[in-house]
Amino acid sequence: MEYVLIGKIATTFGLKGEVKVDVYTDFSDERFKVGSLVYLEVKGQYIALEIKTKRYHAGRLLISFKGYEDLSSVEPYKGLKLYKDKASIKPLKEGEYYFSDLEGLDVFLNGELVASVKRVEEGPGYNYLRVISKDQKEVLIPFIKDVFIERVDLQNKLISIKYWEGLL
Repeated sequence: MEYVLIGKIATTFGLKGEVKVDVYTDFSDERFKVGSLVYLEVKGQYIALEIKTKRYHAGRLLISFKGYEDLSSVEPYKGLKLYKDKASIKPLKEGEYYFSDLEGLDVFLNGELVASVKRVEEGPGYNYLRVISKDQKEVLIPFIKDVFIERVDLQNKLISIKYWEGLL
């Protein structure tokens, strides 16, 4: 089975087994649907969990899992990543990417390696690439095609960016 990263359990919430989720997908309503399965990665193994409840509190996604009814049952899962089975989700359109596909890609400017993608972060209007530059600085690059992003090449594991003064 192939998995797509959709989020990470940030922390627990309350006493009834809810967890706060850092969402790593633009399709959170679809990926975290009540009754659907998500997979928790625990030491290289994937555990299937059924979403029992889903709600938002203070702008954060809160979910609970069937069979995990209290704080102590979800406490060990803090900081662990959540995935979907890639076969269970509809394919992306041309020019759309899974966050997990972009993580780790090398970033090039005018053919020169300048950084690598640490992670993708969701923003209010568009997403950002959090990159680590060659001199170890963390920088946010807006993921806006034809403005900042010239080309994404998943096969060769690279992203070409356009020059913007002060960007890196």
